[in-house]
Amino acid sequence: MSVRRIGIAVKPKKTEVEPILRELIGWLREQGREVLLDPEAAAACPGCGPSLTRAEVVAGADLVVVLGGDGTILSIARLMGAREVPILGVNLGSLGFLTEVTLPELFPALESVLKDDFAVSRRLTLAARVRRGEEPVGAYVALNDVVISKTGPSRIVELETFVNGEYVTTYRADGLIVATPTGSTAYCLSAGGPILYPTLPALVVIPICPHTLTNRPLVLPEGARIEVVQRSAGEGVHLTVDGQVDVGLHQRDTVTVARSPHSITLVKSPKLNYFEVLRTKLRWGER
Repeated sequence: MSVRRIGIAVKPKKTEVEPILRELIGWLREQGREVLLDPEAAAACPGCGPSLTRAEVVAGADLVVVLGGDGTILSIARLMGAREVPILGVNLGSLGFLTEVTLPELFPALESVLKDDFAVSRRLTLAARVRRGEEPVGAYVALNDVVISKTGPSRIVELETFVNGEYVTTYRADGLIVATPTGSTAYCLSAGGPILYPTLPALVVIPICPHTLTNRPLVLPEGARIEVVQRSAGEGVHLTVDGQVDVGLHQRDTVTVARSPHSITLVKSPKLNYFEVLRTKLRWGER
């Protein structure tokens, strides 16, 4: 893989990242690489280069380096489309599930990428569509999850759910999560869902605080097509994508979720494996 143009995205308001950015940009240019800066990177490092939108960075880069947290990777991932450009996530604080490369590993990891000698983890994504009657409302991509939930004093929402055209049940709950294996350690985990190995070809459906206590998470094959009809009257029901995109839903709106044809490619840490990340983040084995 030829890596000539490297995009850099930074977590918003991460002003203390300037010394790291200047060293990184200088090093990349010494290697003869072109650097593309998102607005946050350009703002954090005045004079380092022009500011491009994140969509422009993703469209032009052969590799995207993310300095910050998992949320920044999620926002970059939704812009990838069919490009599937590798993302190197560097955590600047506590270890992330997606930003698993530590700061001391940054330059060795980059050297490996430039030599085309590195390992990646390919993660499936979700394609979600909202339909109002026969009219499309919008189409969205998620790396972690798609969530339907209701806000306000009365939080119970009725969600008529089908898998591959077969009726499952009508959930009466605070909401419903459809998650990828990557998202199984996000909202899914907090709602009592299982942890799925990140490259497992599967999806998981989790009711949030269901009215019927026997409702449990469903693990489905990656080819499953999940259709949810929003049956609750009144306002306040929302579709949330990766916790970052919010869409209001009307009564009888239909949300369809299936695996996207495109995947996200994450550069793996040269030192950490997935179970080490789990042990560290979830504090397994601690007393």
